[in-house]
Amino acid sequence: MFTDAKKPRSQHSQLSQQNTIAQGTTFEGDLKSEGDFRIEGTIIGTLTTKGKVVIGATGAIDGSLSCKNADIEGSFKGELAISETLSLRATARVKGNVQTGKLAVEPGASFNANCQMKDAVKELKTQSKSTIQSSVKPGQSA
Repeated sequence: MFTDAKKPRSQHSQLSQQNTIAQGTTFEGDLKSEGDFRIEGTIIGTLTTKGKVVIGATGAIDGSLSCKNADIEGSFKGELAISETLSLRATARVKGNVQTGKLAVEPGASFNANCQMKDAVKELKTQSKSTIQSSVKPGQSA
């Protein structure tokens, strides 16, 4: 009676599992997933996921990474697109182009990249000079 409204256990456990590229493993190519990743080996290519990516101290990506959140302890070189938060640990080495919502950098991290912060800068409204002058009373200067 109550099981009809619940998700099957197999579907729930697939989304909570973490994919791992182990130390000593090199993956070349494009990789897509819905889940989280922990990289201790090397990826040469593109990694796209809706989850979180952790590049461990022995991990490296040479290519592009697109994900929700990233925590980097190892090295990254290429195009980085993070929709929420990018955290760089003290041992991180990042080179390339970065687009992120928020950036956290620990002292000691190497961050040599062009960085664009999405949604961080709001457009300023400017008044025209005539509007400012018209609001000034006679005998006052603008």
